[in-house]
Amino acid sequence: MNMMRILSLLLLTAILSGGCRQESKEARSIDFSRVADPASITDAGAGKKPLRVAVAAILSPRETFSSYEDILNYIGDKLDVPVEFHQRRTYSEINNMIEKEQLDFAFICSGAYVELNDDSGNGFEILAVPVSHGKPFYQAYIIVPSDSPAREFADLKGMSFAYTDILSNTGYLYGLYRIAEENEDPGTFFSSTIFTNAHDVSIQMVARGLVDGATVHGLVFEYLRNKEPDRVRDIRVIEISEDFGIHPVVASNRMDDGLKMRIREILKNMHNDERGRGLIENLLIDRFTDGNDSDYDGIRAMRSALSE
Repeated sequence: MNMMRILSLLLLTAILSGGCRQESKEARSIDFSRVADPASITDAGAGKKPLRVAVAAILSPRETFSSYEDILNYIGDKLDVPVEFHQRRTYSEINNMIEKEQLDFAFICSGAYVELNDDSGNGFEILAVPVSHGKPFYQAYIIVPSDSPAREFADLKGMSFAYTDILSNTGYLYGLYRIAEENEDPGTFFSSTIFTNAHDVSIQMVARGLVDGATVHGLVFEYLRNKEPDRVRDIRVIEISEDFGIHPVVASNRMDDGLKMRIREILKNMHNDERGRGLIENLLIDRFTDGNDSDYDGIRAMRSALSE
């Protein structure tokens, strides 16, 4: 293991253990090794079955909890049921929980949705998708430090690079696809690679010069540019992908149709009341809308091209 990779791993450990915000008591209670986390967001009501919800760590674990805690509380209040918050380190672990019906629904990434829906053969239903900047789509950003000599993706050959998660579309699949478009081998194109498990962690590693580049979720980058601009001040975007279907909210097969309909309507109407509108606007979400499975065909096309 070279010195660059050792330093990257040390920084990644510090970021994941320390975070970038002061951690809350709830965040400290999350236990990734358990099927059911020890603390729920809302107190369990007497005789009421809790709603079990997972959120993929598109942001780092603490930031994901902080960002979605109020939204899940809002849903629980509307349904008048307690909500259990579940979090795992990888997208595949959350997919497994959905398949095993250990959850009612989950906020997952687009790549994980295609993997879950296409490879399992179970046809998991999209409850809703966010609309951000007027559209239910997002893009991958290829980013480098501001002082990097790289001006396009091909310039990153021989440099170090950060991926997010093996099931991430913008954080992994798109990077592999771009390497294939360069007629290069993904095993040798970069001098070293690392998986960070969260897009904001990849962004921090680029900002601090611990890696030479990364492929990240464009909306996460824009969220940080809007909310905490200092975190992306020393970063330059050298490439923006085509549009992909945005990360969906997916129902487990354990949910009955009535509950699916109620949750779908709660999400789709959040922008119509002051409390809900404030919660989603904080995440740069305009509103939620119905999802279309065909919006993910671009991701499927990349997967197919890479398998040939």
